[in-house]
Amino acid sequence: MNRWITALLAIVLGGNAVFQLIAPLAWYDAVPGVPATGAYNPHFVRDIGMAYLVVVLGLAWFAWRPRQGWPALVCAAAFLALHAAIHIGDGACGASPLSDFIRDFPGVFLPALLTVWIALRSRPAVLRSLT
Repeated sequence: MNRWITALLAIVLGGNAVFQLIAPLAWYDAVPGVPATGAYNPHFVRDIGMAYLVVVLGLAWFAWRPRQGWPALVCAAAFLALHAAIHIGDGACGASPLSDFIRDFPGVFLPALLTVWIALRSRPAVLRSLT
């Protein structure tokens, strides 16, 4: 089940990354809340698209070969969790934190939560024995 979820996340987040790289202005205009974060910067949108491609590679590696890909999954989970933390901080300082959280939940928080959960559940037996 974990492999299927990470494969699905890789496909969805990969589609987002490709959208960012191929059509950064269309992506900027299409994703709710993004224009509120500042002026459009195509270089920045593409940089984030590349970061998401690295996340996708980590997810896909784990989906394909869980034992070998687990460290890459942890890196993907770290990026997604830190990205979500930025959204929490920004939302807490905003005028409508709850609506920001609800808006960002499917695209930011849910992938982070799922990836962290899978990484923790899938950690190698050696690491589980240390806890």
